[in-house]
Amino acid sequence: MRIVEQIKQPILKEMALFEDKFKEAMATRVPLLNRITHYIVRRKGKQMRPMFVFLTAKMVSDGNFEERTYRGASIIELIHTATLVHDDVVDESNKRRDFFSINALWKNKIAVLVGDFLLSKGLLLSIDHEDYDLLKLISVAVREMSEGELLQIEKARRLDITEAVYFEIIRQKTASLIAACCGIGAASVGSSESEVTRLRHFGELIGMAFQIKDDLFDYTDHKIGKPTGIDIKEQKMTLPLIYALNHCEAHERTWLINSVKKYRKNKNSIREIIAFVKNKGGMDYAVSKMNSYREKAMDILDTYPDSPYKTALATLVNYVIERKK
Repeated sequence: MRIVEQIKQPILKEMALFEDKFKEAMATRVPLLNRITHYIVRRKGKQMRPMFVFLTAKMVSDGNFEERTYRGASIIELIHTATLVHDDVVDESNKRRDFFSINALWKNKIAVLVGDFLLSKGLLLSIDHEDYDLLKLISVAVREMSEGELLQIEKARRLDITEAVYFEIIRQKTASLIAACCGIGAASVGSSESEVTRLRHFGELIGMAFQIKDDLFDYTDHKIGKPTGIDIKEQKMTLPLIYALNHCEAHERTWLINSVKKYRKNKNSIREIIAFVKNKGGMDYAVSKMNSYREKAMDILDTYPDSPYKTALATLVNYVIERKK
């Protein structure tokens, strides 16, 4: 059994029902929009976000479930999908995970409007049912995701990012959404504010590990769905590169910064940068940090009694670290 299917086992019924509810949440009277939203549903990935929502909700409620939990997962997916559609426009990206992006097929104007539509559907789904606590959790995540992206863009121009700033960027840009998934899962079944906060932190730790893993892919030779060295080409300062910059001689630092700034689109230069970062221990350091975040997340998970949902969450945490793409 594939690992993702194994994780889904305790929530198979809920995941199947969620697909119907998510399609329903995207329904519209505009034929063009319906064609586009049908395309979006068809190209869905592993659905990790609803999995975090459902497994967290079930773990803290002894397997109980509420309609609010489905709405929470739908809100997450609607608003997250809206941000991805807008991101592809901003990044001028024609593909996402081997599928053509919305802007590649229908152009930027329609893609921006589709993103706005999905965002409004997510907001209305929560407002119509007075799920204001769930709306606040996802709204905080969207605000932080936007701030994280802008901070990364600002720092990439100057290549002066510190390790502390890097961790703040990935906390906002990536970890905030997984934090919202776990927080919404807990809140949807009536957990206390302190428990929602604790599980938000659990999700944040997983998100930090997830992004560091993503950064490590830039330095590997596996077929992972994106070209090796893409972060270097885009002048994204990831943890292995930051570590190498902080642990090299002055002349090496000058060479490295110059290479990233001026020769980042040259294949030979990228290979030299990757080899240098590996030689300076950048990858080993990033792996140790990633494992540290995983251990802290597992410490929180260990405070809960054993259940199929806790076991699936633990498997999901490990999958985030050990995935090949």
